Amino acid sequence: MVRVLCVIDYQVDFVTGVLGSADADSIAPSIQAKVGEYLSNGDIVCFTRDVHDPSSYGGSCEGRHIPPHCVKGTPGCELDPRMIPLAERCRVFDKETFGSRELVDYLVSVGATEVEIAGVATNICVLANAVLVRTFLPDAKVTVDRRYVASYDRALGEAALGALASMCVDVI
Repeated sequence: MVRVLCVIDYQVDFVTGVLGSADADSIAPSIQAKVGEYLSNGDIVCFTRDVHDPSSYGGSCEGRHIPPHCVKGTPGCELDPRMIPLAERCRVFDKETFGSRELVDYLVSVGATEVEIAGVATNICVLANAVLVRTFLPDAKVTVDRRYVASYDRALGEAALGALASMCVDVI
């Protein structure tokens, strides 16, 4: 059994910055404890970081719909400071869009059988990465626990969790 925890985009801009929320900020201690649990058990922990090129973001599809965030080289692009000491012991994948192909390729390469997804924003990057994991690891147990995810919009976050449950993701 290969267990992996994926912490999605727990970055300054999504926690306390332009797309941040009190909900996102409040889950930091829970995520820290969950990462510690996985590491103590010898399981794999991965983080993703949303990273946008300042010269091209505004002209991208995402840039036309979502305010500038996680721009490369800015403080908002960095992992939340509470996660940095933990992430130094983990794999970190930078991505330019909602889902991370590199993360999913890694999960396939290690033969992940159980994948838990935490982080922000539930209705965008958590959703996209959970769908990718479900798609490319069709027999893996995929879990999203409500205590470890948040969104800047609670209603959209709840809708995303409903969609994930309909795709055989264990939403608890």
